[in-house]
Parts: sequence; C-alpha cells; structure tokens
Amino acid sequence: MEESELEREFEIANDGPHSAGVGERLDRFLADALSELSRSRVQALIKSGDVRVNGAIAKPKLVLSNGARVTVCIPDAQPAEALPQDLPIHVLYEDDDLAVIDKAEGMVVHPAAGNPDGTLVNALLHHFGALSEIGGVLRPGIVHRLDKDTSGCMVVARNDVTHRALTEQFSNRETSKIYLAVVEGMPVRASGTVDTNIGRHPVNRQRMAVVNAPAGKHALTDYRVLALVNGDALVQCTLHTGRTHQIRVHMKEIGHPLLGDPIYAKPVKQKQYSGRLMLHAWKLGFVHPGTGERMDFEAAIPAAFLPWIDQWKR
Repeated sequence: MEESELEREFEIANDGPHSAGVGERLDRFLADALSELSRSRVQALIKSGDVRVNGAIAKPKLVLSNGARVTVCIPDAQPAEALPQDLPIHVLYEDDDLAVIDKAEGMVVHPAAGNPDGTLVNALLHHFGALSEIGGVLRPGIVHRLDKDTSGCMVVARNDVTHRALTEQFSNRETSKIYLAVVEGMPVRASGTVDTNIGRHPVNRQRMAVVNAPAGKHALTDYRVLALVNGDALVQCTLHTGRTHQIRVHMKEIGHPLLGDPIYAKPVKQKQYSGRLMLHAWKLGFVHPGTGERMDFEAAIPAAFLPWIDQWKR
C-alpha cells in the first residue's frame, strides 16, 4: 500500500440490550458507524479489501459476532474524479481482463491530495478507457500500489470480476512479488526473514514503523544479499505481505535502510548515486483469473542498479 490512510477500528461487544453490532451484517454496521461516508463508499471499501474482520478480508453480508474486531482503512480526502491524460506508460502485457505495467520511478499511482493529476491512473484511463470500478473514481483498476519513487511491475484490472479475483490472490498470499533494493552497508546475515507488525509511526504520521502486536498489521519479508559495491549491498526481497513501506521499514529495522530513501535513510545516503529511491519491483507472478494460467513478469532493471548487477553477474 502506498497512500496515506486513516485507520478506524471497532470492537464488537454485547452489552445486553445495548449491543453494538452483535448479529448485524458488516455492511450495515459500518454504514451506521461511518456515517460520514456514503453507503456506496462503504461497500467499495469492503469490496476492495480495505475492511478486515479479525485480520481477514470479509464479505459485506458477514454477520458480526461478539468480540469481533473490525478494521477499516479509509484513504485521505481526494479530488472528485480521475480523468484521462495522454502520458507515457510502459505496458508489459495487456488483454481484455488485465494489464501489467512497468511503472516509472517518480510517477504517483493514483490521484490524491497534492497530486490531482499526472498519475498512472490518468495515463491508464487514456490508454485503456474502461477499468474496474471497485477502487472508486480515483483508483479505477488499481489492485495494489507502489510508492511514487518505486519502479517496476504492477497489475491493473480492466473489469470488476478480475479485480476481485486478483485482490483475493494478493490477500491469500498466492502472488509472487520479488523486489531489488540497495541498502546502506552489508547485513550481518547474507539472508534472512524479517517478521514483524508494521503500523503508523506514533509521532510522524508520514512514516511507518515496526510496532508490537496487536497494533499494526503482520508483515513478512525474506531477503538475500546478491552483491556488494562501495560498501553498500544489493538485496533481493521477497514479499509475503503487502504493507505500506514494508521493505523500507524492514530493511531499516535490521539496520540497513535503502539508499535514496527520503524518509528512512540517513541524510548522507538520501541523494547518493542516482538520487532515486533504490527500490524496484522486479518480478510479479499471479494466476490469470480468466484463463487459470500462471503468468510471470519481469521489469527491466533500471540503470541506477547496474553497478550491483554487474558485480552480481561476475
């Protein structure tokens, strides 16, 4: 996830005659609990996977039981609608159901406060026309997201049926997501797993941080060092979850933040080498919802990574 969000949490409790949500359908409960949102917006949040009950994506008709914990991620207030714009995009694959894009570094994925246009969504609307509507008028087709400064593979949905199926694959950890990152220094262990909870930083709301359970959301990253150049390491990261800033937070947690990271890197390392965030969504794999075929894609490695790639190949 790559956008600013407000997280709301509700605990379903039975207080005798004044029960709060017990036995009620999820969509009806949230329509009352989130009175500032329209019913259609509540339905869209549930369908897009932004609503979880006891940590799992739930259906609108789910009947809430006593003690259930409902978590809702609500995007910040944004412009009214995304419009088509003739912007360059690199399409790796397309058919009537979906498309896979190699997103450019520096491109925002969808309109939001401060970025009303010039985004990937604006370009997608121009290139493809109709996209899935589950994400709402500002996020049509967007199944998952990348940070503005992260490049690489993204899949987008061209209809709602495909969107739901792809969302389920991501939620059930059935996709393959492999990234390349360049980190400060050399990790003590050449490979390992970082298994934590990640949540909003308690002071700086623009940052994420490792937090103690039950706060935050479970985040799991495998990493492997591939090469070392000028004392900094190229690391392959395999994501098993998809939390906001997950790789950036996990590499910082083990003492090796990403080069070029304007939020988590040391100041001296924020503009080193290319001046970009050294994170690239290299490989993406999933099952095509329409054909059942396993599909694997690879985004060309950016030039900024080549010194490490050359060393790795040698």
